Amino acid sequence: MNAAKEMQDFRHSCRNFDDEDDSDDEPHEGRFYNLEFYHGRIKSSPDDAYIDEFHQQWWGEYEKLEIVLTYIHWLFPLQERGRNLRAHELTKKEIKCFREDKQAKSKLVKSYKLMLDFYGIRLVSESTGEVERSPNWKERFRNLNRYSHNNLRITRILKCLGTLGLKHYQAPLVKFFLHETLVVGHLQSLKQSVLDYFMFAVLDKSERRELVRFAFKHFKPQEQFVWGPKKILSGEVHRKN
Repeated sequence: MNAAKEMQDFRHSCRNFDDEDDSDDEPHEGRFYNLEFYHGRIKSSPDDAYIDEFHQQWWGEYEKLEIVLTYIHWLFPLQERGRNLRAHELTKKEIKCFREDKQAKSKLVKSYKLMLDFYGIRLVSESTGEVERSPNWKERFRNLNRYSHNNLRITRILKCLGTLGLKHYQAPLVKFFLHETLVVGHLQSLKQSVLDYFMFAVLDKSERRELVRFAFKHFKPQEQFVWGPKKILSGEVHRKN
């Protein structure tokens, strides 16, 4: 129930970004630190790296990406406070500017690719968001199964993509994780997070419903499925079969 409430609150916080009135009151109207970072004007803290340095020098540095805990809050900012107190929360005005900024969004996609590679995943299409396993997926999946804090990172990434105007990347990634956890069973350590958090970070309601249907179809035993109304889902599955 706590997870459901958290994800519902997140989805509600993402309503009407593009219609946000510039005259609304917010606690501060100063610098947009996250946009400045994504434009290469300031470094992250405490890691002391520009955005391009992350993309160029941290790519494939799997041990570094695993043990350093502070960079994720800069690469994938949210409206909520994270553990890195030197990072900055997104404001609604900053979100609107970011969503309209092609350069910033392009670099956010690069950050997404950086983390996908770390997880053993490759972005197949920027237009559809389709993903697939990377050649080194077995090694990287072992890491994912071993270190559960990556579940929190992935939830953050999904939230950020939706918040900053790249929501079409959400559902394909969640579908990938549902397949790897429920169908082939390679990522069992992620199963609870996929069902409790990943699915419900998806902002598009129709896509979210399709993911719940897919999860129900492949969840065993089905009578223990608690992420949607079983009576309705059972009827849909039977009709499709």
